[in-house]
Amino acid sequence: MKDAMRHAVHDDVPPLIDGNSKVLLLGSMLSPKSAEARFYYAHPQNRFWRVLAALFNEPLPTDNDKRAQLALSHGVALWDVIRSCDIVGALDNTIKNVVYNDVKDITERYPSIKRIYATGAKAHALLMKYAETAGSPVVSAAVRLPSTSPQNFGYSLDRLVAEYSVIKSDL
Repeated sequence: MKDAMRHAVHDDVPPLIDGNSKVLLLGSMLSPKSAEARFYYAHPQNRFWRVLAALFNEPLPTDNDKRAQLALSHGVALWDVIRSCDIVGALDNTIKNVVYNDVKDITERYPSIKRIYATGAKAHALLMKYAETAGSPVVSAAVRLPSTSPQNFGYSLDRLVAEYSVIKSDL
């Protein structure tokens, strides 16, 4: 059965960030599994947490508290570009009617953020569209990283870890 278009709202999952965060990784929008779990990259096939664990030579976190600790202890903050949209399942190419999160505001409230990375082509494209009106140099200078989604099968885990290693230069 084909998934239907749904209206997704990001209100239930706040940014994962603290005053020690140096980089902000932005996805596009929570997947249905992540929204259900009320945490980022919660789909078991998404490779995000495997990438972060390998990048920092840490054990793979097994629950949301350990995932949050892994990210925050290494200066990594997480959020999404989109506050609400219409989307089919978790397919970024179906996103319509976007309302943006205020990324400029979060970088102003957390001045320790040195760089923003967008985790995927759609997240980066939407962030650049948002940046046109936001007027923030930090937002405008965002770097695109490959998606860790299982649909991005062109990237092995090793290749993803190599690509994501660029964030270490900002920590």
